[in-house]
Amino acid sequence: MNNQIIYLDNNATTQVAPEVFEAMKPYFCEKFGNPSSIHRFGGSVAADIENARRQVASLLGATYRDSDNCATEIIFTSCGTESDNAAINAALHALPERKKIVTTAVEHPAVLHYCEELTRQGFTVEKIGVDNCGRLDMQALKKAVDSNTAIVSAMWGNNETGTIFPVKEIAAVAHAAGAYFHTDAVQAAGKVKIDVVDTAVDFLSISGHKLHAPKGVGALYVRRGIIFDPLICGGHQERGRRGGTENVASIIGLGKACEISAANLDEEYAYLKNLRDNFEQKLLASIPRIRINGDLENRLPGTSSVSFECIEGESILMLLDVFGICASSGSACTTGSLEPSHVLRAMGIPYSAAHGTIRFSLSRCNTAEELDFTAGKLPAIIARLREISPYWEEK
Repeated sequence: MNNQIIYLDNNATTQVAPEVFEAMKPYFCEKFGNPSSIHRFGGSVAADIENARRQVASLLGATYRDSDNCATEIIFTSCGTESDNAAINAALHALPERKKIVTTAVEHPAVLHYCEELTRQGFTVEKIGVDNCGRLDMQALKKAVDSNTAIVSAMWGNNETGTIFPVKEIAAVAHAAGAYFHTDAVQAAGKVKIDVVDTAVDFLSISGHKLHAPKGVGALYVRRGIIFDPLICGGHQERGRRGGTENVASIIGLGKACEISAANLDEEYAYLKNLRDNFEQKLLASIPRIRINGDLENRLPGTSSVSFECIEGESILMLLDVFGICASSGSACTTGSLEPSHVLRAMGIPYSAAHGTIRFSLSRCNTAEELDFTAGKLPAIIARLREISPYWEEK
């Protein structure tokens, strides 16, 4: 086992599924036509893009079709970051008299950094806090959203802890004030059921490489009837809502990945949850003074954020790497000094635990054998690091 790679960093990126890769291959050397061309060779590619659009729409529960059966509420983008930026930009243009954005303290930098930029352009941004399980302060949200709010942006599921937000309730708060609601569903798509009609979201972002499609492609759901000013201007692609020649092969791959996810959603959810829960139980039974972060009753099924007190996460990762185990740290290196992630800080996780936080994120490619191997190696790794830690005192 230790001669192999055990990849437990699927919230960072996933392996392209073999079926997805096979679906993409013809669009490199055989069906290479430009979908904007009027000849049949390009037209057949355009038709395939529309099929991919319907596949994405089906995963998200988007039911609207135009007279040509095109899922016009789906816009293809380059990634989740572009989708997030485009949604917020569109809302601000659609409601120009409103100058406020309400978001959360634990959003992905794709949202938070764009909001920071918008403050320099004169917009007001209010970040809503969370409790120590990462659950949103709904009372603070209701107080913050007012007649000056253009958009509320809150992620569906957190990329670090897996905590799921009550998106339907958040959408209702936004709409009651006449604001739009956007959710970054990059981590949730393909892992939990999404129904954009039932939840009444206005904008929803996904990214291909988080659900076994390639990097460099994403999608944005835009509810029918919303005035949408493009973030990227150019040609008439995507019905004038996103300029630039389409990344055809990757769009086809994203569509196929969404089709696979939709067909296996319940089975995959149960599989990942079982893997994660068994893994966490083994760690809790074998290693003292650790904590599982997030809302333990309402998490994405394959995300496990574990804090090991009084040691550095980077040291844990280095020793895991010796055994070919790939995970990620809950800390980020900022301006040369090690600081816990903004998510853990917002949750109030003590520094002694936040610095030693590791995120294990699973996919359908992982096995129980891999998780058992990892759980078996961690007790000795943690004990070794605590022996040399100046902060560790056995209690």
